[in-house]
Amino acid sequence: MKQFIKSFLVPFLGFLLMIAPVVAAVTEQINISPQIAAVGVTVVLIALSVLGKKYSAPNVNVAGVTVEIWVKYIIERFWKNNAFMKNAFNDDQYVIGGKIVHIPQPGAKPVVRKNRTTFPAAAVRRTDTDILYALDEYSTDPTHIQDAEKVELSYDKIDSVLGDHIGAIADVAADDMILKWLADIQAANIIKTTGPATAATLVGATGNRKAAVHKDIRRARLLMNTNNVPQGDRFGLLEENMADQIFESLSDNEQRNFTEYADASTGVLGRLYSFDIMTRSSVAAATNTDAIKALDAEILATDNAVSMFWHKNAVARAQGEVKLFDNVNDPQYYGDIYSALVRMGGRRRRADDLGVVALIQDAVA
Repeated sequence: MKQFIKSFLVPFLGFLLMIAPVVAAVTEQINISPQIAAVGVTVVLIALSVLGKKYSAPNVNVAGVTVEIWVKYIIERFWKNNAFMKNAFNDDQYVIGGKIVHIPQPGAKPVVRKNRTTFPAAAVRRTDTDILYALDEYSTDPTHIQDAEKVELSYDKIDSVLGDHIGAIADVAADDMILKWLADIQAANIIKTTGPATAATLVGATGNRKAAVHKDIRRARLLMNTNNVPQGDRFGLLEENMADQIFESLSDNEQRNFTEYADASTGVLGRLYSFDIMTRSSVAAATNTDAIKALDAEILATDNAVSMFWHKNAVARAQGEVKLFDNVNDPQYYGDIYSALVRMGGRRRRADDLGVVALIQDAVA
């Protein structure tokens, strides 16, 4: 009852007091009943309120676009293009200042003894450590927008103006994330393709390579199983050409079984040997000595394409700052200037690399 009085009755009485002088004036001027005058005044006020909202100025940032809308768009576009990155341990909660990840690591667990006979028990001090890794900064070149006022009215317009820029920044950050998960991986966690000879597909590479086949994925499963990696939450990210070779190596029944687990909403094409399989136009490249190449490194004739398999808790990623920078009404550009910045970082979570496997093309002798 108290809530009803506070939320409805008091405001309603206040409204009646506010319009009372107007109702009295209308009643006197056109000689109608007070009840009809009150209804008429209320209808007019509602109509003016609706029209005022409809024709009021859009929510803009001094003739520009609302920054929050663009930031939200950047984040949505990033994850839409790179669904595979969701399948990693999320360190966002450990990001400090938007630029660095700090994860406290507890020391060794206490020793458990059965039927203890020695007293007093020795007290052991636990030594805790920290894991720190920095987030890299990815930024777009500035974009010049002449009709910023119109951009705010259409989400499609935002996509046409900055879509290519955000798509590019998302691809680069995702490519770099893969390298963070694979860089310097131990030889014990590398398997080679074993299929028939096929032409090298990595742009810049020449000669023949052994094709990828479905049995290579079975070997990745065996490696994880023998290392006691949990069966669930396993994923594979295949380079498109290697994915096509693997799919070609499956029988018709195996292909049908594979696609039964397809889920377009998550980017999963199917499941094979306990791995939910996803694809990407390029995953990584390795030298002929199996060293993972750095971002934007030149592809040599002897380099090989790489795919990867991992358990969700074996790799980590963190998103930090997402910013839109704007210079509204720039007199030199006769419009607005915008650029975007995203901070992302990641790493393998275990020093022994368990739960991460690189599948690298093998050269044909």
